[in-house]
Amino acid sequence: MFRNVRYYRLDGSWPESEEALSKSLESAGFEPCGPLTERSSGWVPVDPDNSELLGRRLNGADLLRLRSQSRVLPPSVINEELEARIEEFRQRMQEAPSPSEKRRLKAEARDELMPKAMLKSDRIWAYVDLKEKVIGIDALQDSAAERVLRRLQAAIDGLNIRPLQFMKPVEEFLSGIFFDDAPRQFTVGRECRMQDLADAGSIVRWTDFDLSDQTIRNHVANGMRLTHLAIEYDHVMSCVLNENGVISKLRFLGMDDDGEDHTDPLARQDAEFVLVTGTLRNLLNDLKKQLGGFA
Repeated sequence: MFRNVRYYRLDGSWPESEEALSKSLESAGFEPCGPLTERSSGWVPVDPDNSELLGRRLNGADLLRLRSQSRVLPPSVINEELEARIEEFRQRMQEAPSPSEKRRLKAEARDELMPKAMLKSDRIWAYVDLKEKVIGIDALQDSAAERVLRRLQAAIDGLNIRPLQFMKPVEEFLSGIFFDDAPRQFTVGRECRMQDLADAGSIVRWTDFDLSDQTIRNHVANGMRLTHLAIEYDHVMSCVLNENGVISKLRFLGMDDDGEDHTDPLARQDAEFVLVTGTLRNLLNDLKKQLGGFA
């Protein structure tokens, strides 16, 4: 369900029930792209086969899903059509088009090609921890997370949302885990990324290595800083945690899909959501203790 988690703090009034949340989200529900629309985003049911509700509340958290649809119209296609129109203009007017005329021709070409462009969709999971007032979004890129936040604020008035930050730098805690100086529930994995303090463009990636090797550790000991570190948390979950507190490559240990699953899809989704939210809630609480709380 969640492969990445980008966290935000939430201030403001939140709907009191699953039904109230769904009703609020309806005002920013998904609508397909119109003929001249490049992108459309909105909320969709989290369990479309069984319910039209746009949110599902379990384990003190609300599960949400955003769908984004976009038209695929590569710039090269527009430019090729533009060249044909410029040539037609030259033959008709016996002169080259002016810069303003080229802009008009390009806009005209784009508007005519847009309705014919292919459509593609992506869906992003998000959840809200009701007690901690924290939003977790399954997005590795800022731009994808921002789409979720914009539609959330469009649906629910008065929300103030900001990136989650801790009182102490996450980087310091990553170094503690890396050098085995962290609480026992945090252990180092087999992947990390380092950056040279003197040259931000100098980056070293280690993948599927024993990070306890002294040769690797010497890089950090001698001045390089950790920006990403694979960790295992409480013998339950593995992930890569970066210096900004963003989680990627999230995986629950011992839960690899090795065969056909006959469990009811909704029951499986609910069970996974409870596991995800419970484990991530514990992880955030432990990070708060180690990093002096939320900023």
